[in-house]
Amino acid sequence: MNPTAYLLLTAARNEEAHIEGTIQAVIAQTQKPVRWMIVSDGSVDRTDEIVSRYAALHPFIELMRASADPTRNFGSKARAINAAYERVRRLDVSFVGVLDADVTFDPSYYAAVLQRMLDAPRLGLAGGMLFDWSDGQFIQQVTDPDWSVSGPIQLFRKDCFEAIGGYLPVRGGVDAVAEVMTRMKGWKVQAFPELHVMHHRQTGTEQRGLLSVFFQRGIEDYQLGYQALFFAGHALRRIREPPWLLGSLLMATGYAWAFLRRTPRKVPSDFIRYLHTEQWTRIRARFYGRQGETL
Repeated sequence: MNPTAYLLLTAARNEEAHIEGTIQAVIAQTQKPVRWMIVSDGSVDRTDEIVSRYAALHPFIELMRASADPTRNFGSKARAINAAYERVRRLDVSFVGVLDADVTFDPSYYAAVLQRMLDAPRLGLAGGMLFDWSDGQFIQQVTDPDWSVSGPIQLFRKDCFEAIGGYLPVRGGVDAVAEVMTRMKGWKVQAFPELHVMHHRQTGTEQRGLLSVFFQRGIEDYQLGYQALFFAGHALRRIREPPWLLGSLLMATGYAWAFLRRTPRKVPSDFIRYLHTEQWTRIRARFYGRQGETL
């Protein structure tokens, strides 16, 4: 078997404006996936038609239809991704990629990520650097490449994806949960800033306004168990993201709102304990000046 054989999983709902560009980007890859499962998650636009047209021409593409969740959220994405994986989990591949339906990248993108993963056997989750479309331009996401790979482009070693049990179907933050669980299982997470991926909308804005997205991020960070001091640094870093300072303030407001309401956590207690230990380690490293440790 080719040691870089991989499959892709995509959950798409009403993506007629973007999915064709994503399909063309995958078709153009110098190393194509063995199978690409595209789940139409209750689409009512031309998404199914577009995918079917390309699937007829490219046998590695397969359309799978799923019943719509009444509200579009990351929990429904997780369920769609997990259902698609169950259909293809017995394929003889070494890597599993989760790909959103609104991104584009260079023809060598997947070959480059796969080679980097081959060179680092403990690298369980990898990807490039995401650039969100905002205010008429692509802006690099604010993230720490040593700790995080953006949700739209997460590529897992298959053993790692199996070990974490796929995506946990929580409402919001499934990609962040996957990152933490990857490290809990002893794998590394790494993004490669030199590999650019264009995201043709700002993350999380599919069905919500930009301002509500940042408020919801604060709620989700609380529900995921973020330690308060770590969250403060995390929110401050978002000053560099549109809508700049306002986004950070809205995140802080969302976190405080969830704290005051004692909003239930949505992850297991062992997950929260591990996350707190990891975040305190990063805080101490930050204050003692070690390189590569940011909030």
